[in-house]
Amino acid sequence: MNILETHHIVKEYAQHRALDDVSISIPKGSIFGLLGPNGAGKTSLIRIINQITGPDSGEVLFDGKPLHEHHIRQIGYLPEERGLYKKMKVGDQLLYLARLKGLSKNQAMDKLKIWFEKFDIKTWWDKSVSDLSKGMQQKVQFVSTVLHEPDLIILDEPFSGFDPINANLIRDEILELRQRGSTIIFSTHRMETVEELCDQIALLNRSKKVLDGPKKQIKEQFKTNTFFVEHQGTLPSQGTIYQVQSTREVEPGYHRSQLQLPPGLTPNHLLQDLIQQVEIRAFGENIPTISDIFMQVVNEVPET
Repeated sequence: MNILETHHIVKEYAQHRALDDVSISIPKGSIFGLLGPNGAGKTSLIRIINQITGPDSGEVLFDGKPLHEHHIRQIGYLPEERGLYKKMKVGDQLLYLARLKGLSKNQAMDKLKIWFEKFDIKTWWDKSVSDLSKGMQQKVQFVSTVLHEPDLIILDEPFSGFDPINANLIRDEILELRQRGSTIIFSTHRMETVEELCDQIALLNRSKKVLDGPKKQIKEQFKTNTFFVEHQGTLPSQGTIYQVQSTREVEPGYHRSQLQLPPGLTPNHLLQDLIQQVEIRAFGENIPTISDIFMQVVNEVPET
């Protein structure tokens, strides 16, 4: 079951088409990576989902029904450009934003107490936002995004401005929110984070969707049937089932070679061949990273 679907979304600004026939499906309970270079259309799509703007054509479904203004209470949005009231006290601001999302004062206070303890920010209640560092403000904005326990959470570059300790804290909270039933759309340029967290991805480039699906399936699709082997001894130049693409010395007496295996042969076939030829220290398949796939797909798409 999908919590969100977009069907053939088109959005134009003046002479620029920001989204061109974009259709994606986001399964419930997933962490969905919305990827693409700057100007690809990610922000335009996020703004449509949040009903900040509307599509020129196409349809958005939320939990199987046409997107409606009341759905906004089931969505939490952390924009890349943060938007807190600088002179307002942290506690008053979070309470105000929680009420806008439909929580009663008592409900909001109970939930804020939990988050203030969890983030170790109990002394911040009466501080003005302007007195906080950028990283501290990020924590406050994250709390405001998830406080009402939305079904769909949209995080646009959520780790921007965080040190490694607080980035890990937010990452753990994202995973916990997913465990509690939230679905998360995750827009970022940090491919290592996508690699770690996302179940599904969609890649936009030049206003079009150029790739989408389960992350594991996409990585399988882009595999090249190449392997690395660290070995002692020299690989033969002929009479093998593989082709040597490159070899380099990694330390005296040991080399690392990249090998291409023909279709239809398995890693076991390759190992059986290699153990008769060299002493093996390490062996593995070259699995493409999301960063590798991103670069390959974006560079393959011709300009229009």
